[in-house]
Amino acid sequence: MIARLTGTTAALGPNWVVLDVAGVGFQLACTPSTVASLRPGERTALSTTLIVREDALTLYGFATDTERDTFELLQLASGVGPKLALAALSVLSPAQVVQAIQSGSIGTLIKVPGIGRKGAEKMIIELRDRVAALGVQPDETVDTEPQPPVERWREQVSTGLQGLGWSAKDAELAVENVADLVTADPQISLGRLMKAALQSLARA
Repeated sequence: MIARLTGTTAALGPNWVVLDVAGVGFQLACTPSTVASLRPGERTALSTTLIVREDALTLYGFATDTERDTFELLQLASGVGPKLALAALSVLSPAQVVQAIQSGSIGTLIKVPGIGRKGAEKMIIELRDRVAALGVQPDETVDTEPQPPVERWREQVSTGLQGLGWSAKDAELAVENVADLVTADPQISLGRLMKAALQSLARA
């Protein structure tokens, strides 16, 4: 893995930079804020991560190790790839990402192009226990609006199913399967939802 590159900034674009390292030009995908911090002809060092795909090898560059580590962590959430993770860091700082996930701020996460309400809910559920490993202090200025009860039950059912050994993907599928029950009866008990969720997984 290429974790860091030090060289001269040879060229810049809206979301990329070419770094000349000992005569070899490496093109890195970057956030606009990282690009803005660079100047052509100046020597710089960027934290990097290499994404390997069947049809491409793509280098991503970041101003700090924390940005790179947040980029990699975001991709642990189902449905989040490199492009979406980079988009998140183009809109939010690592501290804002941590605060939004820890506080369950869906409103903050859906500001990122490509992240909808369901995607934000999955990120919160799947990454809440992981973001502490980044060692980033949350940004207390992030809006942490209270969430309606429907989001609370989603988290409780998903967490409960994963505690019983089901995967995060299966748990989220079961949550969607019982969503109509909450719509029909907003006061339905968590126990009934768990039972219905387990029954839906047994039939799958």
